Amino acid sequence: MDVVYRFVNYGEPLTPEKDTIVLDVGMNMTPGVIDHHHPQAEAECAASLIVKYPGLVLDHLRRNGQTASASLTVITHRMPDFDAVSSIFLALKLLETGRIDDPMAQIGRYARMADSASFPKSIDLAATPYAILRALFSSIRRPEEEANRARVEEGLRLMNFLYARAEEGQDIVENRRMYAGIDRYQKAMRRIEDDYFRYLEDLERGRKLRLSLPLLAGQGRRELDGLMTANPRSFLFKEWARRDTTHSALNRGFSFVTASFGADRYILGVDSEAGVNFKGLAPRLDEREEAKRKSIGGPPSPGWYDGNCAFFEQRIVVSPRDGTALAQEEILDILLDYGQPVS
Repeated sequence: MDVVYRFVNYGEPLTPEKDTIVLDVGMNMTPGVIDHHHPQAEAECAASLIVKYPGLVLDHLRRNGQTASASLTVITHRMPDFDAVSSIFLALKLLETGRIDDPMAQIGRYARMADSASFPKSIDLAATPYAILRALFSSIRRPEEEANRARVEEGLRLMNFLYARAEEGQDIVENRRMYAGIDRYQKAMRRIEDDYFRYLEDLERGRKLRLSLPLLAGQGRRELDGLMTANPRSFLFKEWARRDTTHSALNRGFSFVTASFGADRYILGVDSEAGVNFKGLAPRLDEREEAKRKSIGGPPSPGWYDGNCAFFEQRIVVSPRDGTALAQEEILDILLDYGQPVS
């Protein structure tokens, strides 16, 4: 099958199209569009949704049990991540085999763990597919459209490797021996180990915060350590920060992490184990965003993404898909006001 890839902005709403499958973007869950970033979605990632509902792929693309066309267009978000590439692999494998087998189910479960950032803190990051893929992505230095395609190619190579190892009965969650003797993965593992020292540099120039955030269940708030850094050099910045019990004042790691990427993209997130969320933060950012854009004659904002879906439970907040007009200090002021302890 001839597969053509298209990459769109995060959060772009899409509808089903003939001979096209939309994965990890689209703001919908229906045959032909499989996304989990919207309030109606289940607490699954795109890959685990395919495992759970293979008909979302097969019913849309097959006719009378046969693939409808010799060509297929796959749409996902720009700079595809682990969930995006694993969902692409599972969709293509499903079209090939017509069913979900155990190795595919294992990849779906792992993708869900990776996308929700729910790895155990004790896990050996350098021996995990998620970190290895991030390391491989970090070495891609190309214009964005080429980088997007290179990410898919690299991701599908790793997914095929994981599928084959799972067929052999190997553990794919954390398995350093599995990559022995494979040069590209051995180099990636060394890059992960070196990345910790880049994290320490990011920590040194970052800003430590103490926030009080709303509890996910019940009333009240919980205090936690946070870390804010602009353009982190560490590609596993979030993962190192959350397990950094040495440098966090409460010795529980930096449960809240925010980072900027470029001048206008920000991602704020809290650890799924912290039991808190950012409910009500996005409206505050939106209010200041609209005022700032109006003052400088900018276009209306499509809004900050508030993580309002069953999978994220408002544990993440992301700047508008066209970038934010707010400066880092403005975002920090809003965040500190929001995170003040309740007396």
